[in-house]
Amino acid sequence: MPNETNQPKTSMDASDLYREEIITDRKIGSIQRLIPLTEEGEIDTSRPVRYVGQAQVYTPAGPLPLSFEIEAESLKEAIGKFGPAAEKSVEETMQKLQEMRREQASSIVVPGAEGGMGGMGGAPGGKIQLR
Repeated sequence: MPNETNQPKTSMDASDLYREEIITDRKIGSIQRLIPLTEEGEIDTSRPVRYVGQAQVYTPAGPLPLSFEIEAESLKEAIGKFGPAAEKSVEETMQKLQEMRREQASSIVVPGAEGGMGGMGGAPGGKIQLR
């Protein structure tokens, strides 16, 4: 919600506080354990601990960071589910990249091409434009 200077309001939500712990094997990735806290800093037992996996996929364009929720009741369970959750995240990310590529490819327009002879009736020279 903007204030008088059109800057976003910057305040923490005291009802949604977590302490972060990072657990890693220093090889494959890490698990972020989010422990719910009260605004007094005590562990909030009315909310569940959350687990978030973090890993990187190496692509021709460089490393691609991944972050994904792991549905688990304990760290041991989160460790066991890390691999399948990471693989699912890679699949979903690759699907999104393919969709973005398709959208990018379909947004190329050749002005004048609809007239049958490129350049006739459209932009001079039939230059390719991106929308």
